[in-house]
Amino acid sequence: MDAPQTLLIVYHSLTGGTSQMAEAARAGAAAEPAVSVRLLHAAQAGPDDVLAAQGYLFATPENLAAISGQLKDFFDRCYYPVLDRVNGRPYASLVCAGSDGQNAARQIARIATGWRLKAVAEPLIVCTHAQTPEAILAPKQIGAADLERCRALGEALATGLALGVF
Repeated sequence: MDAPQTLLIVYHSLTGGTSQMAEAARAGAAAEPAVSVRLLHAAQAGPDDVLAAQGYLFATPENLAAISGQLKDFFDRCYYPVLDRVNGRPYASLVCAGSDGQNAARQIARIATGWRLKAVAEPLIVCTHAQTPEAILAPKQIGAADLERCRALGEALATGLALGVF
C-alpha cells in the first residue's frame, strides 16, 4: 500500500478574501479520499508541515504588489530547513488581488523555483478591484464563480497527488 499523500494549503488573509479562496480549494481537495488535506494559516505552518506534505497550495492577498508579510514570514522560516528536501513536488498558488496580482504570483514562483517545486497550474488570481484605502481594508466576499475555480484547483491538485501524475 502506498503511503497516504498530503496536500498542504498555506494561506494568509486579512480581509477574508484569501481565506475564502483557500477554504474553497480545501473543500475541492477533500473530495479526493486518498489525500489528506491540511489547511494552515501561514503563522502556524512550519518546516515540518512542508516536509510532511507531498504537494502545496500557497494562498496570499496581494499587498502593495507583493505577497503578504505573513506568507513571506512562512517562507523565510521554512526556506532553508526544507531546501533540497522537497525537490520536484507539485505546487500551485492563489492570489486575492486588488489590481492584477502578477507580482505576488511571481514572488511565489521564484521561491518555489528555489525549492525546485514543480508548478502544476497557472497562478489563480482573483481580482477584487479594491483600490481605495476603504475598499482595500473592507471585508471581501469572493464570488461563486471564482470560488468554484479555487475549488476545482484544489480538487485537481488532490487528484493528481492521488493518481501519482505529479
